[in-house]
Amino acid sequence: MQPISIDAAQISSWVSRLWWPTLRIGAFLAAAPLTNGTIVPNRIKVVLCVALAVLVAPLVHSPAALPIFSGAGAWAAIQEILVGVAIGMVVQLSFEAVTMAGQTISMTMGLGFATLVDPVHGAQTAVLGQLFSVLATLTYLAINGHLILLGAFVDSFNTLPIGAANIDQNFLWSVAVWGSSIFETGLLIALPGMIALIIVTIALGVITRAAPQLNLFGIGFPITLLAGFFVLMIGMDGVMVGVSTLLQSALTEVVELVSPGRTVH
Repeated sequence: MQPISIDAAQISSWVSRLWWPTLRIGAFLAAAPLTNGTIVPNRIKVVLCVALAVLVAPLVHSPAALPIFSGAGAWAAIQEILVGVAIGMVVQLSFEAVTMAGQTISMTMGLGFATLVDPVHGAQTAVLGQLFSVLATLTYLAINGHLILLGAFVDSFNTLPIGAANIDQNFLWSVAVWGSSIFETGLLIALPGMIALIIVTIALGVITRAAPQLNLFGIGFPITLLAGFFVLMIGMDGVMVGVSTLLQSALTEVVELVSPGRTVH
């Protein structure tokens, strides 16, 4: 039996084949939903990143002539990180828009003081914002969004190859335009509830004007609060349709972003 000989060139080739996918996968996990929050331990993220890199490495064409420790290698590493962050951020922005919609409704109905520690962001967030975030997460899993996003990410190694990723103006502009339009969609989700609560507030103002002896702070807050919960119960179906449409649009945007013939929206 002949001994197995491993030289430095083989080790360097193995490291190079794992290094480039790991950069893109690590940046993707740091920005994508479900894995970008502080609720997922860093050790789990590292293990998941290495495991995905091992699975993806045989399917990825790593440039053998691209040294890691060089100027070209540093620029290629920056490109890999940008691609991973962009793909994950496109879908994560939709979650942020849904959370913003919940926070906007919460402030309108007088629940701005009711906050809890958000395990994803590690900061205080309005309770309705967290509720909408949980609903978005469940919807995301129900439509297999995590599988669609992961599939589009793996395809990006073919459409945006390592060392030759087309990080041009169209790519960056597509992400910027999507980020600006996604919060507009989140506002549209919250708009029906906000309009209904504004009408209730105007009605309370008219009642107070007609009967100044009424204590507005005593009756206004519970009425606004009850009206807010009533509007949420009545309009929850519409909210869920809006959340589902928003997430599907985000996944479609990811597929178009990594496609060879992408266009600026």
